[in-house]
Amino acid sequence: MNSQINEAVKVLNRGGIIIFPTDTAFGIGCRADDEKAIQRLFRIRNRPSSQAVPVLFDSIQKVKEYVLPFDEKVQKLMNDFWPGALTIVLNAKTDKIPILVRGGRETVGVRIPNHSIILEIIKNSGIPVLGPSANLHGENTPFELKDLEPKLVSLVDYVVKGECSVKQASTVVDCTKTPWKILRQGAMQVKI
Repeated sequence: MNSQINEAVKVLNRGGIIIFPTDTAFGIGCRADDEKAIQRLFRIRNRPSSQAVPVLFDSIQKVKEYVLPFDEKVQKLMNDFWPGALTIVLNAKTDKIPILVRGGRETVGVRIPNHSIILEIIKNSGIPVLGPSANLHGENTPFELKDLEPKLVSLVDYVVKGECSVKQASTVVDCTKTPWKILRQGAMQVKI
């Protein structure tokens, strides 16, 4: 295992926060099951507790452990666009996804990024990782290492170096309602 990945996994598993590259942008995250780390992540980013954060997974099988059952149309959407720059909002298993991650709602945004580094980190830590962009709330999204805010870097436990290939935010589709609704048009063109 790459030494950066190894270190990132160690930091996550002891409750730390990391910055890492994804296909879309640099993300900042912690284990999705670590309430203390999640609270710290929100404090570091100055993110309002009413704003949900996306959760990154390494497989559809793993996603199914954290969300309520979904239909074959959602399954097809996942098969067609994952791994990739599409965040899908689904009904969460509220006992598995902390309330802060959900922004107080019953739903959660999930994504499998198309980036080998973060996929390896998630796989080796065994738990999904939170994946909001690595910026202070309301500031610009960092698409390159040099775009990272030094103050933010100083507040996390580890920065994984790497490149973002897409350099554009993910498209967000809410699949909890019929018809589905595009909440943010990003890198993926999705017909709904």
